Amino acid sequence: MSNPPKTTVTDPAAPLTDEVLHYTAFTTSPVGGNKAGVVLDASSLHDTDMVAIAAELGYSETAFVTPGPASDSGRSFTLRFFSPKAEVGFCGHATVATAVALGERVGEGDFDFHTAAGHVPVAVREENGVLKATLTSVEPRVHDTDPADVTETLAGLGWQAGDLDAALPPRIAFAGVRHLVLAAATRERLADLDYDFDRLLKLMRRLDLTTVQLVWRESATVFHVRDPFPVGGVVEDAATGAAAAAFGAYARDLALVPADAELTLHQGHDMGRPSLLEVGLVPGDPRVRVTGAAIGIRPTPAPQQ
Repeated sequence: MSNPPKTTVTDPAAPLTDEVLHYTAFTTSPVGGNKAGVVLDASSLHDTDMVAIAAELGYSETAFVTPGPASDSGRSFTLRFFSPKAEVGFCGHATVATAVALGERVGEGDFDFHTAAGHVPVAVREENGVLKATLTSVEPRVHDTDPADVTETLAGLGWQAGDLDAALPPRIAFAGVRHLVLAAATRERLADLDYDFDRLLKLMRRLDLTTVQLVWRESATVFHVRDPFPVGGVVEDAATGAAAAAFGAYARDLALVPADAELTLHQGHDMGRPSLLEVGLVPGDPRVRVTGAAIGIRPTPAPQQ
């Protein structure tokens, strides 16, 4: 599969399309990152249409875009996100994909995205010939976990208590949607993921979790992460921007990193879709920045009947 042009800008006056666009986010390679559908003009679509489109695509999320509140800039949009199963309050990789898709059509710059989780500013810039988007999360929150819920999560994962890194205690972190953060003591434990889909799904629905973010700390600011996503009908996400933002809040809340840290998260390697997520913390601002590239890809042909 060839790589399409990354920074082509079409006529800014051209109307945005209701065509389903295919992108992969947090990568510069069509064989990496997390795939997302993007519909830049979803004005004529009903909820049932959006669910059907997301289900047909089979990506972990698809973004549907409509004009946002009145804005002289023409860069204000409302985004809704659908997994193959249902609407999701916020999705980071589909936000990055949408921002890059808009950047290719109307040019680099700042966008205002309005989501069910709140206002998410996004800046699109070219770097070394590639468009990258930086989203700024809603204000995050970090909560203690119930030990019984952690025990049940470990049972669903097939992990033991001794598999956890005691220096990174379990927490529920929110930066648009909720994630349970669990840290593996070894890279081998993180790599060996074979969980009970239905058991973990039941727990996650009860706790209103979007993913369980499994992490392993390689160095002071470099982490490897995996995100089971059974509530979306997907076994695992290849790159999870919302969880990356939540993890940034988690790392700051536990004083694991400096207040101005730049974190690198590697995701998707164990499932053959390597992804790179950059997480930025700014002193005095509780919000978290998540940066990644995205490129257009050709859709995978539907299986022959």
